[in-house]
Amino acid sequence: MKLYQAFRFELDPCDRARSALASHAGAARFAYNWGLVMVTGQLQAHRALVELALRQGARADQAVAWASEVTSPVPWSLPALRRRWNQEKAEVAPWWAENSKEAYNSGLDALARALKGFLSSRSGRRSGKPVGFPKVKNKRCRRSFRVTTGSFGVIDHRHVRLPRIGILRTKEPTTKLAKKLNAGSARVLSASASGQAGRWYVSFTCEVERPDVVVRIAPVVGVDVGARSMAVLSSGKAVPAPKQLSRYARRMDRLQKECSRRQGPAKGRQPSRRWRQSKDRLARTHAKVANARADSLHKLTTSLARTYGTVVVEDLNVFGLTGSARGSGNWRGKAGLNRALLNCSAAELRRQLTYKSKWYGATLVVADRWYPSSKTCSRCKAVKAKLALSERSYNCESCGLVIDRDHNAALNLAALAAVTGTASGAATDQRQLVNAQGEAKFMATARCASPNCEDGPGQPGKAATAAERSTAA
Repeated sequence: MKLYQAFRFELDPCDRARSALASHAGAARFAYNWGLVMVTGQLQAHRALVELALRQGARADQAVAWASEVTSPVPWSLPALRRRWNQEKAEVAPWWAENSKEAYNSGLDALARALKGFLSSRSGRRSGKPVGFPKVKNKRCRRSFRVTTGSFGVIDHRHVRLPRIGILRTKEPTTKLAKKLNAGSARVLSASASGQAGRWYVSFTCEVERPDVVVRIAPVVGVDVGARSMAVLSSGKAVPAPKQLSRYARRMDRLQKECSRRQGPAKGRQPSRRWRQSKDRLARTHAKVANARADSLHKLTTSLARTYGTVVVEDLNVFGLTGSARGSGNWRGKAGLNRALLNCSAAELRRQLTYKSKWYGATLVVADRWYPSSKTCSRCKAVKAKLALSERSYNCESCGLVIDRDHNAALNLAALAAVTGTASGAATDQRQLVNAQGEAKFMATARCASPNCEDGPGQPGKAATAAERSTAA
């Protein structure tokens, strides 16, 4: 089974290499901002000519056609941006030869993707939240650049190579990727270097041949993501949420107050040295919390994908659940609930399960967003009309079952796979579920397994059809 997989390693650069990495990241940001300013200027010129023609009595279509003839076409695509950059780079960036051409190409590629996302969202071809017009990046944005051509890759178990930068040592061994490259089961496609909280990382995107793994200990598991625990399984196991956020909360508050008291960046003013020091310490603290959370998530999702044949999760509306606490009766309690829900990273858990289920031969089932997993009794299947969030135990009025609400929801999710036939390979249909009033309710999605989760990252060059998704479910 061939799929795309990224291998990320932390670099240990010297001062010269660190300056070169920062220079390449700055070159990518410069090319991005240059292209954005150029595109914005052409759009404004085109708009001004259209208004001028309309004031002179021309029709709307005539004004647009005349403005398009006078002005040059707007370079929306990456090839068009490249051509304009090659024509003007000697004037706008006389120092362009100091960095690899891949750095500038990386910035232009990011701009082309942003413009494409904006146009697709505006025309209705892109689903999800609306995508706005790209904005100019400042020096405090995330520093990164991407390499697709040139001499780059893994040299040995401790060194990698990037164009124009040279050989860099890694803080961790690259044995896992080096073995696959030597065996011919992996091929490096691109490399991305990024800086975060004073550290530099390199990520190699590879096309990997992975063996099919079908050994399973248990058939089905339901996973309920909550606020108190990162996940509660239908087997009764509760995975505790990472405590690093509350552990470092006081340090974050202290460092944030230090930054607010010192001279920070402003228009026409450079930040002070002590402000930079406090900001760096704050960034390192946030990175430490994020790394601990990511470590817990990866361990959990890998264990689920390796152990169970079918994993059932919910399609949670995290954006709606973590709405603003302003205007609520209990502002402090709502803010704490939002913090706990975001700390569990329900969307990231589902994203990791999406590609790891492909890696290890498991089936990921995403329950419908309106499926009442918490309100349904796992024993008699009676559905409550309302269940307050403060009720941490589920008390069934029909059969008298008393159980933890998160464990009850996980049991219902596990039973959903068996009822819809997912565990046996049949199609997963939720249209015959009942709502709290006992009436048959047709769900918004006809299949339990979401199309976005069956074939996502990890399946190169192949999009699953509806028939394939029903078979995979």
